[in-house]
Amino acid sequence: MNRCTKATIYKDNLKHNLEQIRKYVKPDVKICVAVKADGYGHNAVLTAQLAEELGIHFLAVATVDEALELRNAGIKANILLLSICTPPEMNDLFEYNITPLVFSHEYINLLIKTSDLFCETHNVNKKFKVHLAIDTGMGRIGCYADEAGEQAKLISDSEHLELGGMCTHFAVSDSLTDDNQEYTKKQYEQFKLAVQNVKDCGINPGICSCANSAAILNNDDMLFDMVRPGIITYGYYPDDITEQYLKSKNKDFSLKPVLSLETKVVAIKHFYKGQSVSYGRTFTCEQDTDIAVLPIGYADGLLRRFSPGLEVTINGKNYPVVGRICMDQCMVNIGKNNKEVKLWDKVLIFGPRESGALNTADDLAKLGNTISYEVLTSITKRVQRVIE
Repeated sequence: MNRCTKATIYKDNLKHNLEQIRKYVKPDVKICVAVKADGYGHNAVLTAQLAEELGIHFLAVATVDEALELRNAGIKANILLLSICTPPEMNDLFEYNITPLVFSHEYINLLIKTSDLFCETHNVNKKFKVHLAIDTGMGRIGCYADEAGEQAKLISDSEHLELGGMCTHFAVSDSLTDDNQEYTKKQYEQFKLAVQNVKDCGINPGICSCANSAAILNNDDMLFDMVRPGIITYGYYPDDITEQYLKSKNKDFSLKPVLSLETKVVAIKHFYKGQSVSYGRTFTCEQDTDIAVLPIGYADGLLRRFSPGLEVTINGKNYPVVGRICMDQCMVNIGKNNKEVKLWDKVLIFGPRESGALNTADDLAKLGNTISYEVLTSITKRVQRVIE
């Protein structure tokens, strides 16, 4: 691909973040790196390969197809499927050694039937691990704490399934308000109760995990057997748990953004005072000026709501995007007779410092009233990923 709009993945920065996580948690605590949504837009296979090199044995995906991509790329690590799959996908769980989350009688019974049939068809007799999801307050998938023992017994009594672990997910661990910190503690206590309920049934709960990126950094007492880092893997802090906050707590944890989004100037046009730019005529030139056209738009992940407000970096200086961002293009006001901006110059939307960008995904997130996660995962497949 020769398109000038591309995303560069800084491999050394990704490795740095993974090493930071490994050093930060205790050696006996396992790590499950979230590589769903193509590694938050950063190339899931690359992230998985680096994780394996560093001795990280668990990866988390959201779909069976995401898991198959890793297996087809030669990834041997344990793969945890965080979302529910459909009955036609279940056979792949056992064929490719993918560990699903389970939580309901109906779903567990479907998996039992599928695993029995798989073993009969393939003439094997083995146990496949599943992890029991507990809903402690996220309001998503998972059984309640007082149901955990019953669900674990259903798994334990089956011929070809076994309980390999238990997990829950925190809803507001990235918030520092007193109410939300208290809510996280309540979720943690509910999870402990669920684990104890399983133990009381004489069943080994397996590998227990509840700590996401925010809890890893801010709730050292909630790490259990395994942690599940997401956004920190890719160089961004989770909401209120910022680098400055961590330093105030004497915690040393540095991150490096991994991805830069860039394009080039493909046209420069002179505009007279009073002329408008783009759909809806939301921007009108207040004086004669030059407008640079960039071949990147919301179909690439540059969300329409980023303008007005978005600035992009050209040759070490920021210039404002003007008018509405289009599906495939956007326009930048570079000022009249600007000799510092030329045709085919590189334009950086955001990225780490070494890319030359003056913005990060967090800066764009603030403009769009969203979070860095959405900015990163919105970069579409037509944007080529280049590993550096």
